[in-house]
Amino acid sequence: MVRYKINVEYDGTDLIGWQENIQGPSVQSLLQDAIFKFCGERVVVYSAGRTDAGVHALSMVAHFDLEKDTVPETIMRAMNFYLINDPVSVLNCEKVSDDFHSRFSCVKRNYKYVVLNRAAPVVLQRNRVWWVPQKLDVEKIKIAAQKLIGKHDFTSFRAAQCQSKSPIKTLDSCTITQNADEIIFEFSARSFLHHQVRNMVGTLVEIGMGKDLDIDKIFDAKNRSAAGINAPASGLYFVRADYATDDD
Repeated sequence: MVRYKINVEYDGTDLIGWQENIQGPSVQSLLQDAIFKFCGERVVVYSAGRTDAGVHALSMVAHFDLEKDTVPETIMRAMNFYLINDPVSVLNCEKVSDDFHSRFSCVKRNYKYVVLNRAAPVVLQRNRVWWVPQKLDVEKIKIAAQKLIGKHDFTSFRAAQCQSKSPIKTLDSCTITQNADEIIFEFSARSFLHHQVRNMVGTLVEIGMGKDLDIDKIFDAKNRSAAGINAPASGLYFVRADYATDDD
């Protein structure tokens, strides 16, 4: 068996998320079908993260094993041939060692969230941003965001269906930048709880609207209802997965 690592870009608008499910097309199922079509092997494609329906990826890392030793560029080109009508693209492909695992070898996951903050409705970026017409106080958002950094009990930012064994997570970084009408939220951590990023963004946006929400009190409450709304999936992007060595 030979293990291959790929980087994948996708538009999650019409997908049910990463994970294969009978409810509709997923990133995983489309990749697995493309592999089967070009080489006849049924494989499982494992990813660095499991994004939800509507969430996008700029470069999701994934891996799979093939019985036949094949040139990586041939695999990439063949997969993209069969994915040509789907919102998924394989950016590159390479051979990796058998002990590499896209999920378990990952030491940091990086996400960004894009808010379009203007009065005019969104057209060109529809399904790729969260349109917020009310003027936001970005400085207030930045101050509140700093309190999210570090090791905390993120129960208040966790989805009810989250399967993580512990709500304790360490947020390594949280940066907010503004570029014209766009407000970009960037988060990095080894791992995140289900909906953690979207719940943090929703809370920060409501703080920017002037809502009386205090991050310290939200942490102390350990209750999802204490935090703000769950930001829509459309503005969320998986940006990059980091690994310990360049060989990975």
